[in-house]
Amino acid sequence: MLTAINPKLPMRNKALTRDFYLNKLGFTQFGGDYDGYLMVEKDNIQIHFFEFADLNPKENYGQVYIRTDDIDSFFQSAKKNDVKVTALEHKPWMQREFSIHDPDNNLLTVGQSML
Repeated sequence: MLTAINPKLPMRNKALTRDFYLNKLGFTQFGGDYDGYLMVEKDNIQIHFFEFADLNPKENYGQVYIRTDDIDSFFQSAKKNDVKVTALEHKPWMQREFSIHDPDNNLLTVGQSML
């Protein structure tokens, strides 16, 4: 039985990625401190990162869709922490969404059902 999915995204600089996710988005680090690998979590989700020192952010198409039941709080928290976010929009697929690009241009889209 499947129980969870944990996306793995590329990162160029572990310290920069850790700082962004912990201090800007409110995640915590979990697991050990592994060379070239980072795991963060918030509420019921985990995101893993692998070191890719030669990553060109302009050519990175890493993406994650994160569902939430309190999009307004997460949106306001990100803005308060000076995270560049897109507008919070109502989408035709019955989701309220906004997006964030992390330091390596991984796209995080956050959505909440309008149903």
